[in-house]
Amino acid sequence: MNTLVFASNNAHKLEEIHAILADKFEIKSLKEIGCNVDIPETGATFRENAMQKAHYVKEHFGLNCFADDSGLQVEALGGQPGVYSARYAAMHGHRDEPTKDEANMDVLLEKLAAFPSDDIGWKASFRTCIALLYEGEAHYFDGIVEGHIIPEKRGTGGFGYDPIFVPEGYTQTFAELGNDIKNNISHRARAVAQLAAFLRNVSINEK
Repeated sequence: MNTLVFASNNAHKLEEIHAILADKFEIKSLKEIGCNVDIPETGATFRENAMQKAHYVKEHFGLNCFADDSGLQVEALGGQPGVYSARYAAMHGHRDEPTKDEANMDVLLEKLAAFPSDDIGWKASFRTCIALLYEGEAHYFDGIVEGHIIPEKRGTGGFGYDPIFVPEGYTQTFAELGNDIKNNISHRARAVAQLAAFLRNVSINEK
C-alpha cells in the first residue's frame, strides 16, 4: 500500500481523508512524520496555499505529500471569506468564543445581514484545492460544491461553516446530513476522488 503524507494535523480533515482513501493508501499526518511546525499559508489563492504546504514537507522530509486548502466563498461578499475562512472572525477583531467555528459563523452572518437573500439564503460555494508533489512533479485537483448560506445554524455534525451551508440539491445543512453523505458530495470528497484516481493510475503504471 502506497504511503503519502497529508500535510495537516486537523483531526476533522484527517478523518474525512481516511474515510475516503484509507482502503487504498496509508495516510500519515504531519505529527506522524515528526513535523510540528505551523506551516505558513501566505498565498492569495487556495492553490498557492496548498502547494506551499506540500513543498515544505517535500523540502524538509523528502516525502511524497499532498496538501489542501479549502474555504467558503459567498457571492454577496465578493467571494469572502475565501482563503481566510478559518480565521475570518479573528481578522475582524472577534475572539474565538465559544469556539472559533462559532465565531466565524457569527461574523459571516452579521455581514450577510446587510445583503438581500433569496428564498433559501445567500449563494455560496465550498472549494478545495489539493496540491500533490509526487516523485518531483506537481499536480492539482479541485473540488467545488455549490449551495447556500442560511441565516440559522442547524445540525451538530461536521465542522467549520457546515451548520449554515446547504449544498445544492439538498434541504439539510452539511452538519445535518452526516459524514456518510458529506464524504460523498463535499468539495473535499470531489477533490480527493480526483487525487485517488490519479494515484491508482500511477500505481498501475509503476507495477
